[in-house]
Amino acid sequence: MRRKQEQIFSRLEEHEPDPGPMPTAPAIDHEASAKRRASVFPAAPSLKANLSAQTCLGAKEEISEAFWNSFVLITPGTFLMGSRECEIGRGDDEKLHEVTITKPFYIQRVPVTRELWKALMGMEPAFFQAPQEQLPVESVSWNECTEFLRRLNGLKDMGFRLPTEAEWEMACRAETTSAFANGEIGELYCGRDPSLSQMGWYCGNSGRKTRPVGCKNPNGWGLHDMHGNIGEWCRDWYGQYCARPATDPVGPGSGAGKVVRGGSWFASAKNCRSAARFFRPPNSKSNFIGLRLARDC
Repeated sequence: MRRKQEQIFSRLEEHEPDPGPMPTAPAIDHEASAKRRASVFPAAPSLKANLSAQTCLGAKEEISEAFWNSFVLITPGTFLMGSRECEIGRGDDEKLHEVTITKPFYIQRVPVTRELWKALMGMEPAFFQAPQEQLPVESVSWNECTEFLRRLNGLKDMGFRLPTEAEWEMACRAETTSAFANGEIGELYCGRDPSLSQMGWYCGNSGRKTRPVGCKNPNGWGLHDMHGNIGEWCRDWYGQYCARPATDPVGPGSGAGKVVRGGSWFASAKNCRSAARFFRPPNSKSNFIGLRLARDC
């Protein structure tokens, strides 16, 4: 099974370029951007409250306050998407380029859980059958996620959706340019990586299974499980980056598969980096892919 999963999730990334000079980066005022975000962030509720009541269906089928509070506001800004040529483990589809997001959006603090999926869809598709409601849902296709979102917006149309790939990476990085949101990568495969071990579940520490969401350290914007635990579907079709600066990119109009981000419990350390990209057909399912919700403002 492992060999099959590696084949499915494989990519042309085994070649590591020799470390070279860091490409010239456009001037980005990170301090001003961080202050701007801090000025509009809502007060963060306790993580325990977020996780204990993530289900959105109450007696009157209303979206609960706890569910609403499980989102973080991301304000417009510019960041460097992709990876530096000297980053260990980078893939050849991670061309560094400037991206500007012009509209604010919300993104969920943790991936969608089995509890939330079952409350809305009436069934649990998860491969892992451990009796823990706060495990991330997995074994859901991109198409099934679309139906999940249709039902969620049917309760109260608030623009729930999957994040674009650019929104996902912007949120994952949280104003950082390193391999992980908390530092550089030191391990390519399943050995202990000092940075990743603090933030994510991967093949080196997961015990070959998903783990309850929100147990590892969050990034600088309060988002958990962006590196590992469960891969996350994005809105875009997969395609190659352009070197030119981009504004609100949404990917190509079609392609071989939909983008998957974030690595997983099964992934090697290099595949959990902020810039690591993968894709799968929209009707495919895997026990290392789930989703995280975004919402328009």
